[in-house]
Amino acid sequence: MWIEILRVSWRSIRANKMRSFLTMLGIIIGVMAVVLSSAIGMGAKDNITSQVEGLGSNVLTVMPGATSSGGISQGFGSASTLTTADVTAIQQQDPDVKYVSPVVSHTAQVVYGANNTNTAIEGTNEQYPEIKNVTMAQGRYFLQEEVNSAANVAVLGSQVEQTLFAGERVNPVGQTIEIQGIPFTVIGVAASQGTSGFTNQDDAIAIPITTEVNLMTGSDTVSQILASATSSQVMNQAQLEIESTLRVAHQLTPGTADDFTIQNQATLLSTLSGVTRVLTLLLDGISAISLLVGGIGIMNIMLVSVTERTREIGIRKAIGARKSSISTQFLLESLTLSLAGALIGLIVSGAGAMVAARVMKTGSLLSVSAIVLSVVFSIAIGIVFGVYPARKAANLKPIDALRFE
Repeated sequence: MWIEILRVSWRSIRANKMRSFLTMLGIIIGVMAVVLSSAIGMGAKDNITSQVEGLGSNVLTVMPGATSSGGISQGFGSASTLTTADVTAIQQQDPDVKYVSPVVSHTAQVVYGANNTNTAIEGTNEQYPEIKNVTMAQGRYFLQEEVNSAANVAVLGSQVEQTLFAGERVNPVGQTIEIQGIPFTVIGVAASQGTSGFTNQDDAIAIPITTEVNLMTGSDTVSQILASATSSQVMNQAQLEIESTLRVAHQLTPGTADDFTIQNQATLLSTLSGVTRVLTLLLDGISAISLLVGGIGIMNIMLVSVTERTREIGIRKAIGARKSSISTQFLLESLTLSLAGALIGLIVSGAGAMVAARVMKTGSLLSVSAIVLSVVFSIAIGIVFGVYPARKAANLKPIDALRFE
């Protein structure tokens, strides 16, 4: 009996191919929306995580305080409240801080032979690559002795190296470049790090902080201080230690607001992940509405089908077909349309997720939970929205059905 019911249901669906496809279209779009919204959400989360982790391992960023103009705050980083002495204090007094480095950045003209570029010059110390996970493509980073002696040495970002040495068949390491007319010896080229937020880390040149202070800025104030905790478990403790050290160094009395701010990488990642999760849930909610609309479309078409096949139903009931058989047939048709739509939606969305992964430069973005959820939801929709048409067909009286024109 079941085989016969399935055969009749499938024949009915095939008899109206275009209508069946249009009926499935709502489910197809709904499933695509569920899977792709989940894929995009996962891709966004992966990108955010990789960018934050690209800032370094267990990193705490200390920014200067804010100045105000006309009563309007200019934002953190606009004041000059951090100095190289603060870096020394953190190094000496905070046991949960493993590495610490000052950063002073400005833009300058750099020349090598006939080539030149305008790029960021960053004054740092020998611990900077440990904090920022900098790896070297060629040569090395500068040493503590070179920082102490304010040596004229430079480490090029990969993009700067390509610009300055374009067309030159020489090893950049050992060559002399000019920064603001001052000669520097290139001792290394950093491997490509990509962008971090709005900053292109490859378009920069690192020089010792002491050289930056002596030859470029003439001031011991720094743009920011980067610190790396000994482990992720002591991030909060390290942050408290730095805060205490800087308050003492800046002679801030109890009750006085900090003239600096500390950004915790773990807190930042948690906040950004939370925002991404909320946006993904919002997209999933919209996708669920699409599936419900698709279910309503299935119910409408099945009601039309019941009306069109009223005489067929009457004949079948007149020759002994039971109400359960009629009901099962229409319910199976609804379920088949829903499942077929779900499968087509999964195939299309799978291809879309592959394209999204390439564009967002991440791994596979297909979520097993999203796939299972969309299929289960489609089955539920096929059953729920197929019940009413099936019951209506099963409850038709044979004599009324046979007289239907």
